Amino acid sequence: MRSASERKLVFFIHSMGGGGAERVTANMANHWAGKGWDITVVTLAALSLDFYDLHPAVRRIALNLAGDSGNVLVGLGQNLRRVVAMRQVLKQLEPDIALGMMTSSSVLLSFAAWGRRGAAVGSEHVHPPQYPLSTMWESVRRRSYGLLHAVTALTGQTAAWLAAQTNARHITVIPNAVPWPLPAQEPRLSVDSVCRAGRPILLAVGRLEAQKGFDSLVGVFADLAQKHPGWDLVVLGEGAQRPQLESIVQAAGMVQRIFLPGRVGNLHEWYERADLFVMSSRFEGFGNTLAEALAHGLPAVSFDCDTGPRDIVRHELDGLLVPPGDMAGLTDALDRLMGRADLRLDFGQRAVEARQRFSLERIAGLWETLFADIGQDKFPPHQGKK
Repeated sequence: MRSASERKLVFFIHSMGGGGAERVTANMANHWAGKGWDITVVTLAALSLDFYDLHPAVRRIALNLAGDSGNVLVGLGQNLRRVVAMRQVLKQLEPDIALGMMTSSSVLLSFAAWGRRGAAVGSEHVHPPQYPLSTMWESVRRRSYGLLHAVTALTGQTAAWLAAQTNARHITVIPNAVPWPLPAQEPRLSVDSVCRAGRPILLAVGRLEAQKGFDSLVGVFADLAQKHPGWDLVVLGEGAQRPQLESIVQAAGMVQRIFLPGRVGNLHEWYERADLFVMSSRFEGFGNTLAEALAHGLPAVSFDCDTGPRDIVRHELDGLLVPPGDMAGLTDALDRLMGRADLRLDFGQRAVEARQRFSLERIAGLWETLFADIGQDKFPPHQGKK
């Protein structure tokens, strides 16, 4: 393996469209490219779906092999083509490390990299019990992870699950990094074009999907609206639940108080303008936006999902954690912070410590330690079978 200063690394991910794992890929790829590493990002999906900007030195390869499978046989054929295509990329580039981002990419990479020079590392960006796969895919993951040199998890709970449920040789916990300040890109949307000047903002960020619990959040805010008439709620993001959320907002009579501006590339400006952050997710793998909000000095209220928020928010220090699904608890926590500017200030002053806790330099260092350990053959092949 080459020295750390000249390492060659390939990221393999489904797409570079908007999403947490995609943002992590862009952040890490840009960081290491800036250090002079030879970085390539490979996707199954087309370049036209890219959302995040990459460092000019990052090589970009699209296999154009994305798409849903009509049945098991079609899916088997598609995945075989994907493995063959990725194997050709690895043959051409001969990286020191190939890194699969998310489950399906990690599984495909395990087969594509088998027997080749260099190391292959998988990464889980969700807590697997919250995203159960088909029986076949669960079986394939269980066995294929043993072909990888290592697998990373975002939290200790996920690492424990992987240790119990897969043949992974080595599992290490590496949380996501939070770059600060966040880089800006298109589309840019001015806060003032949506929100009225001088009014406090409760901010939520994420895909408009059921997982994020924005349907419940709208109801909670509507209940608090009369007690806190100066506040507005902004939910940034895009997704399939938009029509449903717009209907809920309309029915609650909150169109002048609750805003759904869509996805923005100048997210840092929204964090800086907001007064309080809320994460209403039913489950999370980590919670990138929660860490980003803290890094920008925002106090936060979050459901204490099985994984993620408790590793980010320090309860009663920089935010409040609420038992999962406890709508009354979420209402009370938001009411408490919306009504106390002094407490928001105290929490916000400690929240900025997330800049160091999840800094790119610190998290990249954890990755680089893993890569160095792999290069020194510290991880023996798995001896048992599950």
